[in-house]
Amino acid sequence: MEANDRQRQFDQIVAQLAADYPSLTGRRRWSRRLAVTVAVLGGLAWGLLSVAMVAWGVAGVLLTCGVAAVIGTGVAVDGLRRRRH
Repeated sequence: MEANDRQRQFDQIVAQLAADYPSLTGRRRWSRRLAVTVAVLGGLAWGLLSVAMVAWGVAGVLLTCGVAAVIGTGVAVDGLRRRRH
C-alpha cells in the first residue's frame, strides 16, 4: 500500500516537472519509416552530388560544398535552438 502511494506521488512529481520543463522529456524520436526514408533520400542526394562533382568539375564541387554548408548551418542552428529551450 505504501509503495503504491509513493509510486503514485513519484509519477505525479515527474508529470508536473515534465509539464513545467518540456526539455526534460527529451527529443521526439523519428518513426522507423521516416528515418529510413530520410536515409535513403540523403544517400541518393549525396550520390547525385558525387556524380555532379565528377561530371561538372569545379561547378559540381562548389555545388556540393554549398549544399553541405547549408545543411551544416541548418543542423547547427537547430542544435542551438534546442539548447536554448
